[in-house]
Amino acid sequence: MSAETVGAPFAVAVDGPSGSGKSSTARGVAKRLGWSYLDTGAMYRAMTWWLLTHGVDVDDPLAVASRADEPRLEVFTDPDGPGVLIDGLDVSEEIRDPNVTNAVSAVSAVPDVRKRLVELQRAAMEAGPVVIEGRDIGTVVVPDAPVKVFLVASSNARAERRTAELGNQHDVNLEDTLTSLKRRDLLDSSRDVSPLSRADDAVEIDSTDLSLDEVIETVVALVRQRMESAATS
Repeated sequence: MSAETVGAPFAVAVDGPSGSGKSSTARGVAKRLGWSYLDTGAMYRAMTWWLLTHGVDVDDPLAVASRADEPRLEVFTDPDGPGVLIDGLDVSEEIRDPNVTNAVSAVSAVPDVRKRLVELQRAAMEAGPVVIEGRDIGTVVVPDAPVKVFLVASSNARAERRTAELGNQHDVNLEDTLTSLKRRDLLDSSRDVSPLSRADDAVEIDSTDLSLDEVIETVVALVRQRMESAATS
């Protein structure tokens, strides 16, 4: 059964809070299905990195909005080699810096930023079936996605995963990571534009006590079920 059976592009929307495992899950699902993978969070991080390196006050929405159209942003959607370029520079590593992490929620809340990046995200999906992850995919970016997943996990589990992920690259500890995650949860869920929220028709998966492979298999099963249902309807 191919994605073309139900029409292209066939999108799988994976939403959830920071540290819930969205990127690993979405990338793993894309690999299993042989589809494209789009990390929208990396796009917001790239924009944030560019603003910081250009001396823009990221806490000033007007200043951010006035520069949001300047950087040239490109993304790679191959799940075996995802990445993001900004003005031709590969910043896939730089965007994971704690300074970017601490600033990205403020930048993401600016309407002009979201408008531009949502347009780029939708354009990136036109090539074919894609697994796309973020915080407003099922509610804003692809509200008609045939498969929507809202991935959650306990705060402690998310902090432990994020600390392990960043521990070898940055000086981080569990307590600081937990504080940062809770702050991002509040900012992302309370912003006026496209807040983090679960779509009414999304399937919620709690990954706290599940392995990555188990989460991936659960999502793949949902996709195959939806495709089989669409093919026979």
